[in-house]
Amino acid sequence: MNFFKKKNQAKQPNERNEIANKELKEQIANAALNILQEKVDYENLAYTKVEFGYLFDIEGHGIESLFKVITDKTTAYFAVQGEKLLRLNFSEALFRTTVDGFLDLHH
Repeated sequence: MNFFKKKNQAKQPNERNEIANKELKEQIANAALNILQEKVDYENLAYTKVEFGYLFDIEGHGIESLFKVITDKTTAYFAVQGEKLLRLNFSEALFRTTVDGFLDLHH
């Protein structure tokens, strides 16, 4: 008998890093673009970039992602948590810190 083993130790959920999943990234990016407001967030979307900090599919939770959309007028930050897409009030420093912290915990 192992006295050091914790009783009822919680099983960690399975996680898949989906950062290379082009189709999923396109779906998420398109949903975020639909939230942006013309004349407020952008004038022209021609050179808009989307940068993902992380994109994971977590068993029992769903998608977990943090990303930014860079337009001709602004940088908008977004998160996906399960089925929810949220626009965040983030700075670039907070984005970097959050991405680094998440990746440290999930590698």
